[in-house]
Amino acid sequence: MFKFFFKKENKVEELIYNYLENFQLIYENFEEAVFSCIKKPHCKEFNFLKEQTDKYESKADDIIDEINNLMYGKVLIPDSREDIMKLLHGLDKIPGYLEIVLFMIKYQKLVIPEKFFKDIQDLIKISLEACETLSKQVVGFIKKETGTRAFMNTIDKHESHCDYIEKRLIQKIFTSNIDPFVKLQLKELIICMGDISDQADRVSKMVNILSMKRRV
Repeated sequence: MFKFFFKKENKVEELIYNYLENFQLIYENFEEAVFSCIKKPHCKEFNFLKEQTDKYESKADDIIDEINNLMYGKVLIPDSREDIMKLLHGLDKIPGYLEIVLFMIKYQKLVIPEKFFKDIQDLIKISLEACETLSKQVVGFIKKETGTRAFMNTIDKHESHCDYIEKRLIQKIFTSNIDPFVKLQLKELIICMGDISDQADRVSKMVNILSMKRRV
């Protein structure tokens, strides 16, 4: 299984690594964008970082298309091909959530009240730690290294922590004295931020299953 990775100078494997490098650029720019808008709403820096995030997100789609074309253009093991593409499409949902968060901040003109700064920063930081760990897990899976389950357990802990912060934040928002409409906007934003670690956890479990499947 997965022997096709070693054909044609490991082209598919190389493209997956390229995707993961680009994935890192996406979430790093996303983090800077969110933190910049917390410090100074509607600043030019946020707009620039959002554009950079969008650019890398578009590049990620191009890389996945290239991988898909390369894999389906060869006589490959159908199960292997399907597993890898399912993994990549699951992973690629994360940049989509990041893009939605930035879109909401920009076009709903959200200004995050200072009383929520710390919790939101923690939510973003831990969510992206889950993304970073997921990248390492995928690399280990591709290289057929051990430790897939350990990565999964770490990501699961991050997801649980994010879930706790998300619920606490929403509770704080609705017990505060801010405008009711802003409460709803912030709730929607927080839920979307929570989707990041949720998806990382789902993909991590998928990687673990594929790893076990490969050993059967």
